Amino acid sequence: MEYRRLGKSGLQLSELSLGSWLTFGKQIKNNIAEDLMKFAYDNGVNFFDNAEIYARGESEIVMGKILNKMKWDRDSYVVSSKVMFGTRGADSKPTQKGLHRKHIVEACEQAMKRLQVDYLDLYFCHRPDKNTPIEETVWSMHNLITQGKILYWGTSEWSAQEIMEAHMFARQYNLIGPTMEQPQYNMLHREKVELEFSQIYKTVGLGTTIWSPLASGVLTGKYNGKSEPKNTRLSIDGMEWLKENVMTKDNLKRVDNVDKIAKDLGLSLPVLAVAWCLKNPNVSTVMLGASKLNQLEENFNAINAKAKLTSDVMEAIEKALSNTPIKPGF
Repeated sequence: MEYRRLGKSGLQLSELSLGSWLTFGKQIKNNIAEDLMKFAYDNGVNFFDNAEIYARGESEIVMGKILNKMKWDRDSYVVSSKVMFGTRGADSKPTQKGLHRKHIVEACEQAMKRLQVDYLDLYFCHRPDKNTPIEETVWSMHNLITQGKILYWGTSEWSAQEIMEAHMFARQYNLIGPTMEQPQYNMLHREKVELEFSQIYKTVGLGTTIWSPLASGVLTGKYNGKSEPKNTRLSIDGMEWLKENVMTKDNLKRVDNVDKIAKDLGLSLPVLAVAWCLKNPNVSTVMLGASKLNQLEENFNAINAKAKLTSDVMEAIEKALSNTPIKPGF
């Protein structure tokens, strides 16, 4: 396992990490979640990702019980939460969601309780909040850091402009700005990480904790058969939006093209897909999600598979994908 700095901060995260979206407290049983976390930790993972909305808080409860049971040294791992949607989703009252000071402060306390920790290493603003001035959000996050309740704060699925607005306000008042962003990034979803953020890596040293390296399972090849598999994350209620975005005819063709390259290299398609993400130097950590231990074990092969992704191979993948992000007007 290699470790990478989180943006310009001194914090080093394992290049592979474990996320709990759609799995912990929902898709898998708690004993499987424990097996996944133990395997990950024993193999060098030091970052575990979570959010208040995941399984409506149950995901954090499950992870907290496992962390308490494992008795790992608190200074040996990084744990995160995210704030925005509350634990009740659409049923949340106005004071129970958003990025205003009240919800940020109360959600942080609630997340620490569910995770059974005294502080959160990373705290993300899960989406932008158009109803709250960005200065209120920046001040609230800064205060949590000075109080020792969080160590770093960041964003998830914010635009480059929104991230820079947060930094500009923070600089104006000598506050601590966002350290990291959590965007979707994979072979089929590239524009934000490769194009939109290209300048702010240099200007503010943005770290990235990317999610969905396998495009919610599409980059495993299992959707390229004659019949659609059952009991997958894309079949979960509420995931229709994700399925519509990723399950396109062009994307499935790209998967077939890249699968041929993977076979030539002696790799499975998911291992190649994860290794491809790791080749991007602006990726701080690739967050893996798994519902079975053997899935996680296989994906860890991406660490060694990186060496097979030479410049020639990367060029072949680029041609097979045929979706290189291009700046408008070029």
